[in-house]
Amino acid sequence: MINAIAHFRTITAHKMLVMKKCFRVGLYKQGLLHDLSKYSWTEFRVGCRYYQGIRSPNNAEREDIGVSTAWLHHKGRNRHHYEYWIDYESDKKMEALVGAPMPRRYVAEMAMDRISASQIYNKEKYTNQMPLQYFLKNKKKLWFVHERTKRQLEHILTILAQDGEDAMYDYVKYIFLGK
Repeated sequence: MINAIAHFRTITAHKMLVMKKCFRVGLYKQGLLHDLSKYSWTEFRVGCRYYQGIRSPNNAEREDIGVSTAWLHHKGRNRHHYEYWIDYESDKKMEALVGAPMPRRYVAEMAMDRISASQIYNKEKYTNQMPLQYFLKNKKKLWFVHERTKRQLEHILTILAQDGEDAMYDYVKYIFLGK
């Protein structure tokens, strides 16, 4: 029961933080609807079982049973994850997994999601450089993500790291999204 309450508080705090950030860049509907699938029984029960408070419970489930059922459910329902945009490229010689380019509004939501997750898990230790550092550390593993999507996300996170949140919000809202 304690894990259920703590997990609920964590995912709700994360959702509210992403919502505020999405609102700052004019993504009102996405802010309201962000990560609602985390409250579904499929995802919520895994979050309660594997809750640790310092990282995603999906990673703990994956380490325990070899796959994250919650993540498989989540990524297929949330367009702000680049895994949602994976498809097959078909030609006469072979089929291969490829990343489709993400629409800008979902790249922007993904950036807000990553920043918020970094803030939630790192708490008072958070710095504006952390989301970019995390992305760069894992960038080589992202062979399946469309190059344009990777460039766009990296650019947004670089602005955050170098110029701060206000500059990043202004860039995303007025230049990247053109609102």
